[in-house]
Amino acid sequence: MKRIEIFVENIILASRWLLVVFYLGLAFALAIYAFSFAGKLIDFVAKVTVLDETDTILKMLGLIDAALVASLIVMVIISGYENFVSRFDSAEEVHWLGTIDAGSLKIKVASTIVAISSIHLLQIFLNLTQYTTDQLLWFTLIHLAFVFSALFLAYIDKLMVKEKVGKKSNEPSL
Repeated sequence: MKRIEIFVENIILASRWLLVVFYLGLAFALAIYAFSFAGKLIDFVAKVTVLDETDTILKMLGLIDAALVASLIVMVIISGYENFVSRFDSAEEVHWLGTIDAGSLKIKVASTIVAISSIHLLQIFLNLTQYTTDQLLWFTLIHLAFVFSALFLAYIDKLMVKEKVGKKSNEPSL
């Protein structure tokens, strides 16, 4: 019976390597998105002299938005691989690599989503005439839902850290 248990445990442990397919897929999607970003940048450069201030700001916000989305993808790829598949051999070269655990990843992802949502909301407010009052209300409520979710995740993470610290201080010393 113990052999079967060990066999099952080995299969379960090895299954984490299936995540690599997802991370490689995200890396490929990031490359495609970089191509899309280059197109947006070229379009912006080509039109910069004829754009008014609002349109210039909107184009730049679009570029910032793309950079945040790309950063989010990289964050998920690197920290997901590091946390769930295998440690990077070159972790010493990248000082921050081992510092993003699953909890802090959630906070960073939520914060990035709030930043992306903020940019979209700002773009909407710069084009107020294109939206109805109801649409503006819904966009704002959706953004606030993202903000409250991020704050709630941060609060939960803070409680978890406090709980871990409390457990460590109650352990008997040797």
